Amino acid sequence: MSSPPVILTPPDISPYRHSNSGVDFVHVFDSGLPGPTVMVQALTHGNELCGAIALDWLLQQGMGRSVQPLMGKLILSFANVEAYARFDAANPNASRCVDEDLNRVWADEVLFGPGDSLELRRARQLQPFVDAADFLFDIHSMQDACRPLMVCGLLDKGAAFARQLGMPGDLLIDTGHPSGLRMRDRGGFGDPSSHKNALLIECGQHWEAAAADVAIDGMVRFLKLTGMVDTAWAQDRLRLALPAQQNIVRVDEAVTARSSDFHFLFPVRGLDVIPTAGTAFAQDGEHVFKTRYDNAVLVMPSTQHGKPGNTMVRLGRLD
Repeated sequence: MSSPPVILTPPDISPYRHSNSGVDFVHVFDSGLPGPTVMVQALTHGNELCGAIALDWLLQQGMGRSVQPLMGKLILSFANVEAYARFDAANPNASRCVDEDLNRVWADEVLFGPGDSLELRRARQLQPFVDAADFLFDIHSMQDACRPLMVCGLLDKGAAFARQLGMPGDLLIDTGHPSGLRMRDRGGFGDPSSHKNALLIECGQHWEAAAADVAIDGMVRFLKLTGMVDTAWAQDRLRLALPAQQNIVRVDEAVTARSSDFHFLFPVRGLDVIPTAGTAFAQDGEHVFKTRYDNAVLVMPSTQHGKPGNTMVRLGRLD
């Protein structure tokens, strides 16, 4: 299956290589005043352009390289820059990662274990900044067309945080990934008793123009919510209206490919709702997958050819 067209233009991030943090492409701005440490991350995956566009935009907002928060500290991170450097619009999926998924290596036993890969080395550089952050905003996008959604993690506190943000309209409480811990679930972010909190926004299809607007708006609202910028600064830069309401989807099942023969039985889009329990929606060899309850929501279905063990779709209930 062919990839969607690449409408967005990847920005040149080379001016942001050198930083005051001692780690390339990671910038720390300290107000000198008490307050939270807030982190905004782009390029967890190298082919997700909207986050790079958002951070580049922020660093150029009349403040150049001297973004100053009103209180506390602000960390801006371009993560998988090696994968991003390999981005090619003629083969845009190839630069998602180099060796492995950077968003599956955040458990201590992996980060501090004996493994080695380009992504692990980068994660080890980023780990002190992630662990120092009180609040994290991780900017992503999706392979297939889907309206924006917020991955709120495994806990209700993430959804409450997204409700404070006010967007997007669809909030996802999920079960994590069996293949490895995400950054947004690391440490205090995944602890119900911790004050720390994190959001992972999926801004739309990877390369559609609208994804950049969602990324910038979400980031601006996040900076306002966490006290990094004032209301007037944020209001002058917002582009999109808030949704009329926000809905929570609770994921309770991941559907994984058993073979390379996995396929959906009808056209699907992310956040489609299958109204009737027992509906057959996919087949893998002789096995047919059916919904277990009414109004099952399809979360980020992958219409690309799968490999055994790949998550092809997650199913959830509207809360």
